[in-house]
Amino acid sequence: MSGAASPTAWLKWVQELQAIAQTGLAYTQDVFDRERYERVRELAAEIAAAYTGSDFAPIHDLFAGEVGHATPKVDVRGVIFQDDRIVLVKESKDGGWTLPGGWVDIGESAAEACAREVYEESGYHTRVVKLLAVYDRNKHGHPPHIWHIYKLFFLCEPNGTPEPLAANDETEAVALFAEDAIPPLSVGRVTPAQIKRLFEHHRRPDLPTDYD
Repeated sequence: MSGAASPTAWLKWVQELQAIAQTGLAYTQDVFDRERYERVRELAAEIAAAYTGSDFAPIHDLFAGEVGHATPKVDVRGVIFQDDRIVLVKESKDGGWTLPGGWVDIGESAAEACAREVYEESGYHTRVVKLLAVYDRNKHGHPPHIWHIYKLFFLCEPNGTPEPLAANDETEAVALFAEDAIPPLSVGRVTPAQIKRLFEHHRRPDLPTDYD
């Protein structure tokens, strides 16, 4: 392979090395192989620390806490339309706006996690009705993230009037926005191109699920 590496090539290396180490440690019975996989995990943490300017120890501990066969993590986002406007929530961490959502927890389906996250972050009780898109986060212009993540966007129908947004550590406001008035987004969670595509799904409900 020739040519210069992309600016985010290091992230792909880190994710792949961490996954090799984690999966190897899950299956190997050989003490020497364990030492080799542990060293691969250390190298992944060293690369991540070097490129992000972070301390090695917390990254290494984060990787060491992941056990079993390595797979992508799953992030779900609820897509609610009312009067041709989309529901967005304001993130407390960065002040940007996003679709309500978050990680799928062990023991719940993706749709159950989506409905839970939507309620916790927006006050809307919803019914999940359609999977609109499954995106590989690495392929959609999001800023780098240490984990390899699949993002699932579900169309949700509200059940009645939303409850007032309860105080929480993640979101501080909820509002409806027209397509031509989208506020600054929390692009680690959702991108302008994704919002545009979701409005296209709203206009054309016959569209099939998007996927990479």
